[in-house]
Amino acid sequence: MPLTQISLRAGKPEAYRQAIFDGLYRAMRETFNVPEDDQFMTITEHDAANFRYSASYFGVARSEDLVLIQIAANNTRTVEQKKALFRRITELLGESPGVRPEDVFVNIVEVAKENWSFGHGLAQYA
Repeated sequence: MPLTQISLRAGKPEAYRQAIFDGLYRAMRETFNVPEDDQFMTITEHDAANFRYSASYFGVARSEDLVLIQIAANNTRTVEQKKALFRRITELLGESPGVRPEDVFVNIVEVAKENWSFGHGLAQYA
């Protein structure tokens, strides 16, 4: 049950943002064993004054089109699954909406299964 938070510069059209949602969900389904209909994602848009990033950290030439993606997920995936997820996200966002590979930044935050409540005040995985 990933919870995905996406940050990007303000001004992209709705179709662009929807393509990001669609690509991320598809990548998680294909590589991360995310169940059908398990979609919990937000996009937050920022003006230039509130969106800071390194344009060259780790030798990656980033642009103003940088997309920051943070995925909170159970700590049950292998390193190979994580690598596959990173690759697939980058491929799919390159196809649509056309994000350059240099502008796809992904971070996974792993949590214990008992740290989720899907509603009703219950810890469904505990």
